[in-house]
Amino acid sequence: MKTLKISKAYPLRIDIITLFPKMFAGPMNESIMWRAQDKKFIDLNIVDLRQFGITERRTVDDRPYGGGAGMILRVDVIDNALKSIKAKPKIKGQKIVMTDAGGEIFTQKKAYEYSELERLVIICGHYEGIDHRVHENLIDDTTSIGNYVLTGGEIPAMVIADAVTRLIPNVIKPKSLEEESHNINVGSHSNIDGGEYPQYTRPPLYNGWQVPEVLLTGNHGKIKKWRDKTK
Repeated sequence: MKTLKISKAYPLRIDIITLFPKMFAGPMNESIMWRAQDKKFIDLNIVDLRQFGITERRTVDDRPYGGGAGMILRVDVIDNALKSIKAKPKIKGQKIVMTDAGGEIFTQKKAYEYSELERLVIICGHYEGIDHRVHENLIDDTTSIGNYVLTGGEIPAMVIADAVTRLIPNVIKPKSLEEESHNINVGSHSNIDGGEYPQYTRPPLYNGWQVPEVLLTGNHGKIKKWRDKTK
């Protein structure tokens, strides 16, 4: 991540444990994610799991007991990565989350929950699997961003980090949160079923495509009724 210049305390620390740290260099260093780091709203720490591999080859996985296809990430490797950042499950104000295709679907409600933590640790899952003792002993939650399989948990980790970061107070304007998709009231957590009304900008007429006339009237009462109706 980029070097930060401001030195005040962070509201939220996010640790992401991954086999592919370079994947985060672009998405985590642009737009809202970068501004949140620059203004010290989050402390983002990318942990290279390979550094905790065993043997000279930094091996992080092994064959599954009982047979089966593929290689499984080792519990000792993940445990050592967590120990290096002093992260443990079942700690107040902290969650250790593993991305997993079979986990609970990540929602806006869960994003709000995570945004109120002092620390969020995300372990990037692996498409072949992770030793189940990690599930049983080292994490608090498993989460999925959808009913499909990805090569690894890096993209879901980015999604979670982004969704959580933007809910931290003052990262973006509260008015924007109120009006965007899946938000009814930024002050409450009952924000899952709301929709967003269609939005338009200049030019008012392009290629025969007209902006709805009501939006050009300046009548805020009529505009609000139209927006409520079209959500």
